[in-house]
Amino acid sequence: MATKKHKITKTDDIEKVSSKRSGKKYATYNTDDSKPSIAAEPAVAYGYKPFYTDDISLLNRSKQGLNAKAALDFLSLSGFTQDEFQETFKTTVKTIQNHVTRELTLDAALSEKLLKSFALFDKGTEIFGSADNFHQWLSTPAYGLGNQLPFDLMDTITGIRLIEEELIRIEFGDLA
Repeated sequence: MATKKHKITKTDDIEKVSSKRSGKKYATYNTDDSKPSIAAEPAVAYGYKPFYTDDISLLNRSKQGLNAKAALDFLSLSGFTQDEFQETFKTTVKTIQNHVTRELTLDAALSEKLLKSFALFDKGTEIFGSADNFHQWLSTPAYGLGNQLPFDLMDTITGIRLIEEELIRIEFGDLA
């Protein structure tokens, strides 16, 4: 089995992963109103993984605040439209872009929600095989969530936790 070789560089709060062969960076984002392109690999989320591997790491990093670019990285990973992002995170993409330009960090609450969302997409991508497939599942009523759209629950930490629990049930085939 051939293995892919990647070049990893550290920038701000995230590792950028580039394919050695193509030199293409996977952490890209789109700031127009169209549907953002989903990252070719979940490399974006892996750059944040050390921050959400356990609750203490997540808590400490949330309190420090993430670089505002993390929000744009999540927008790229998730495939959310700007409207979906704004609905979920209760802030505008324009505000995030201004924070990036001014090199500001995000507050603890938004940082926590972003890190929990990165973890959620990491798990969802693992279970469904791609960020695109996971994004489609988020837009489908889930029996284990009272036939609600998982996406509609992502605006709260409790909702994210419920989605995580549903993903675990799916992973282990416990759908009853």
